This record gives sequence, C-alpha cells and structure tokens, in this order.
Amino acid sequence: MDDRPVEQRVHDFSEVDAGLTEQEAVLEANRCLQCKKPLCITGCPVTIDIPAFIREIAAGDFRKAAVIIKEQNMLPAICGRVCPQEDQCEGACVLGNKNSAIAIGALERFVADHERAHGMVMPQKKPSTGRRVAVVGAGPAGLTASAELARLGYHVTLFESLHAAGGVLMYGIPAFRLPKEIVKAEVDAVLSLGVVLRLNHLVGRSVSTRELLSYDAVFLGTGAGLPYFMGLPGENLPGVYSANEFLTRVNLMHADRFPVYDTPVKRGSRVVVAGGGNVAMDAARVALRLGGRVTLVYRRREEDLPARGAEIARAKEEGIDFVMCTNPVRILGDQVMSGVECIRMEMCTPDDSGRPEPREIAGSTFTIDADVFIAAIGQGPNPLLISELPELKRGKRGNVLVDDEFRTSLRKVFAGGDVATGAATVILAMGAAKSAAHAIDRMLREE
Repeated sequence: MDDRPVEQRVHDFSEVDAGLTEQEAVLEANRCLQCKKPLCITGCPVTIDIPAFIREIAAGDFRKAAVIIKEQNMLPAICGRVCPQEDQCEGACVLGNKNSAIAIGALERFVADHERAHGMVMPQKKPSTGRRVAVVGAGPAGLTASAELARLGYHVTLFESLHAAGGVLMYGIPAFRLPKEIVKAEVDAVLSLGVVLRLNHLVGRSVSTRELLSYDAVFLGTGAGLPYFMGLPGENLPGVYSANEFLTRVNLMHADRFPVYDTPVKRGSRVVVAGGGNVAMDAARVALRLGGRVTLVYRRREEDLPARGAEIARAKEEGIDFVMCTNPVRILGDQVMSGVECIRMEMCTPDDSGRPEPREIAGSTFTIDADVFIAAIGQGPNPLLISELPELKRGKRGNVLVDDEFRTSLRKVFAGGDVATGAATVILAMGAAKSAAHAIDRMLREE
C-alpha cells in the first residue's frame, strides 16, 4: 500500500496509507499458492479461512470474500489496519521463505473497505436461546464476544463506561492509523446482530455487580486502562502524561481541536516520549502533529524495539528523533517542566525474553530540553470492576486469572483480552474473546 507523502501527513490526522485498488488487490491475490495445508490459518488468532477469501478476491467476487471473512471476524477493517500480520498469518505464509509473503492484512482491509462502500454483509444467527449474557467493555474483546454470542442466539447486553464504543480502538490508536469512522461502522455492524449497547454505564458504580451477576453469564473485556509510570522525580510537574491519558485526550476528547473542545492538552514545543512499543510510536507521532519536536528514548537497542517495523519506519520518516540505549531518570523543573535528565545504558546478559538486559553506565547522564514528557511504558488491567468483585482471583499484576476455557474463579464469569493477559494486541484479545464466547455457549447449553 502506498503511504501519503510525509510533507502532507505530518500536518493532519488523516489516514497515512491509501489502501489497495481493485486491480492491485486482484494481482496480489493471484500470488497466493492456495496451499493444501495453509499455515496462514493456523497463524490467525481468529482462524479466518484466508485462502478461501483470497481465492474470491482473485476471482473478482469481493462480496463473497467479505462473507467468508465475517464467518470468523466481525471487525475486518480494523484488523486489516492494526493487526501485526507480519508476526501471525503473513509470518506463516510459505511464500515468505523465499519471496515476500502474501499481503493478507492489506487484502482483508481492501475487502472490508469495499464491503462498507457497497453494502455490509451480515453472518447468519442461530435461533434465540432465551438466555442473557452481559459483556463488560466495548473494546475489541467485548465487541468480539458480543458478536459471537449474538450469532449463537444469546440476548447480549454490552456495557461501556465511556461515551463511545470501541475501547482502545477509539481512545488509544490515532486516527491516522485507524480512522474513527471505520471503528464506528464496525461497531454498528456488531450492534445490528441485536446486541444492546449501554454507554456511560460503569459496572460496579452506575450498574451494580448484583445486577451484573443476575445474567446467565458474564464476559469481562475491560482491557488494560491502568497506565504505568516510571516513578521518576518530577513526575507530578505539569506537562507529564501517561501515553494513555495523552492519546485519550486527543483521540476521544478532541484535545487537538482546543479551544473548540474544552479538553486541553499541552502542545509541547519539545517533547520526550519514553518507550519503544506501538503506543510509544503513536504518542510520538501525535505529539509531532500537534507541533512538537519529538525525541523518543528507549533503554535498549534499535533492533530490540517491540513496535511494528512499519510504524518505526514511518515515525523516522516523519522526523521523530530516536535515542537508543537511554533511560529517563528525572524530570527537571520547578513549577514548570524544563527538561528530562537521562542516562546511557549498556547491554548485558540476556533476560528471560532473550533480549540483553540494560544496565546504567555510571557518569553518563545528559539532559534533553523538553516541556512535555510522555511515559509509554505499558499499562495494566483496569482495576475498577475487578475491585468490586473480590472473589475474582488475580495475578501479581492485577490481571484476572482464567483457565483454558477463559473461566474465572466465579463460576459463570469469563474474561479475555488485556484484563486477563495484560496489555497485548487487538487480535489476541479478539481471539481470546471468541474462544470465551464458545466456552460460555457450551456451559449454558450443558445447563
């Protein structure tokens, strides 16, 4: 897919990549070998029949391709844009061994965008079971569980604490990677299956846990909304944000349009972002579009960056300054932030992940002038609802513990996605939610 020119895209929040044309999609689809034992399906967390939908694209039947995708995935336009296909379906493609893998993500996005422009297709639903299921959290896990359960014949009520559905898809991922109208369209598709959406409903506060547990089953998909900070001196100064707050203010609360919307965010002239994942790249690129000169610091080497390669490349193209083997140690300033004190790191013995463990180099501190600092070092499970259900067993980092069936320590309560695993990818949350929905179905049918 072609990207919009850098000199254009750094000044707005319009989508960076342009997508495939019909001709490009058909040409790419015709590269598929149609393997007898397709490893790409195994690499897909939601088990889309990838060769089948690609075969329909090659034949020019884009609507049939959409039908095949939606048998397994109700959020294809989202997945086609934000899934790390290079590590999953495309990573398993046999063509990748000697050539370039089939662009499965780009093809999925093409099909979804074509479907949206020419009329949505909807999967079939089973007859009503008469049973009610509550789903908490309208992010990728909650939307997927809701869609799957509705298709299985359940009356689904989806509770969302914010004023818009989509979870991290709305508040966390910038519009230049995932346009909000795309999210809204796919949320509407889920609701068209009969799912009842309750916005501004905070379970545990405006909705009691007693009411929640009156349903025949419950799925928790509340995500990872608890930001982590670094515990640095000076973190309480104005201009210091978690990436979660910074991106939420811009994406969902329109702080980039201040003063039209009364949700201001400090537009830094010099911004330092700490972290190396996709969220760090998003925060850095958003800060750049708000007018800042942005430096991204990461405590390991460039080859250790966990973000997707395409997002790293785009951040560099747009002018983000990468400073590797560096870690912040102090936020400088009195009443007003003036800079970030950092220290150089050296790589030592590999840790459990196989990456070298960074260690500070004594006497190597230096200062980066800055008036905004954004910590993008991860986030943990949202604790609000979990704290209202003390019977739920939790892990050391606050995540809800589940078994192989995604069942929690409460008999009819299931959980999946970031609330159970900690922060991970959209598609892994969707895969867990889909499996949990079928586990709920088995439990209720056995009863």
